Amino acid sequence: MPIYELAALGAAACWALTGSLVTGAVRAIGPFWFNLLRHIFVILMLSVVVGFLVPQGHLGRHEAAILIASGIIGIFIGDTLNFAAVGRLGARRAGALFALNAPMAAIMGWLVLGETLNSQAVLGICVTAAGVAIAIAGRPPANAHRFEQTEGIILTGILFGLGAALTQALGSLVARPVMEAGVDPYVASLLRVSASGLCFGVLASVMASGVTSAKPMRPMTTEAIAMALLTAIFGLGLGMTLLMFALSGGKVGIVSTLSATSPVLILPLLWLRTGQRPTRASCLGAVIACAGMALLFLR
Repeated sequence: MPIYELAALGAAACWALTGSLVTGAVRAIGPFWFNLLRHIFVILMLSVVVGFLVPQGHLGRHEAAILIASGIIGIFIGDTLNFAAVGRLGARRAGALFALNAPMAAIMGWLVLGETLNSQAVLGICVTAAGVAIAIAGRPPANAHRFEQTEGIILTGILFGLGAALTQALGSLVARPVMEAGVDPYVASLLRVSASGLCFGVLASVMASGVTSAKPMRPMTTEAIAMALLTAIFGLGLGMTLLMFALSGGKVGIVSTLSATSPVLILPLLWLRTGQRPTRASCLGAVIACAGMALLFLR
């Protein structure tokens, strides 16, 4: 049974759920403060899980240092860039750019880790990536929901999205050897999120002191707090832990490809949230992506 591939797909489902919820909250209080708030929630949650449910084991300094680096790259930098892209481009377009982390990770896994993929796996990655691209391509109608509209400079949002894809791929690449060695996924998630949260805390303190010219935190709303809590549970908590588990036994390219299908999974969720039906191209892309995933599962 392809348990690691299923875990990667489960991570994509978690991120699709959070991606369909966060646009309004991110635009309300800003991507940095939204991410800091959800980090606080998930650190508390994972601390309880690790303290009471996970058997105590040894984690060497080398493995801890690698996971800390992975958290700073993939979560602190990657998630902030991704939410900044969501705030400017909307969840669907930002998802299109973020999905590029799959081919990036496959190429880096081959170059750095020496991971080899057979022809069916390569075909599955290409077909899945093409399906994701088709599913999220196209312009929204003139009366598009506000979550589909763009804000600010579009080029800036595109650069944020590409940066998020690259750092997510790098974070997975760095964590893969450690997870393969048998580190508990909950412990790995807690260490990665804590490292990222510490960076957010330091930066927040600098911003609060007035040393930088960054925008101050906007007034916190009940909706923003609720969305931060939900994305902490399903995105950083469950989704990130599933990704760590998938990397413990799956190859970086395949795991990244399956976890990058969240833009396809988000389509029906956005339909329910906004009331606007996906286009025919989106439906076609979803079918193609499913065919690519079938190639990966049946390889």
